[in-house]
Amino acid sequence: MSEVSLTVNGKRVSGSAEDRTLLVHFLREHLGLTGTHVGCDTSQCGACVVLVDGRAVKSCSMLAAQASGSTIVTIEGLASGADLHPVQAAFKEHHGLQCGFCTPGMIMTATDMISRHPEGLDEATVRAELDGNICRCTGYHNIVKAILAASQAMAKGSKGKAKQAA
Repeated sequence: MSEVSLTVNGKRVSGSAEDRTLLVHFLREHLGLTGTHVGCDTSQCGACVVLVDGRAVKSCSMLAAQASGSTIVTIEGLASGADLHPVQAAFKEHHGLQCGFCTPGMIMTATDMISRHPEGLDEATVRAELDGNICRCTGYHNIVKAILAASQAMAKGSKGKAKQAA
């Protein structure tokens, strides 16, 4: 057994887990955060993506003990109260989901993608970086539109904050 201590969605949490417990199962079963989905258990589909220390990670490919000491953000922690995160709002506005199973992983991947490209994204980059996130419903068109819209909105927001600071 391992003692796992994390900061998850801004709260310090800890618990015991078998050494073989995957991060996705620790989040779902020990912490009750079921928004992170288990799709394939082989790191192929991306339904389990969370942010670990700010970077997108497939939580089915990481042991909970490996994540100990890290800061984790799940889909449940992305919004600020009742206010959706810009990526969540863009997925809603641009119909970037159908059944919703892949949506948490897509949104977390998009959040990481946008943070690594603060200057903005283009369609080719979005499509290339979505490799490893599978959606069986949408054909990706509206997902890509949503990510591009969120990228633009977040770039505008950061430019506005920079002007206010000057």
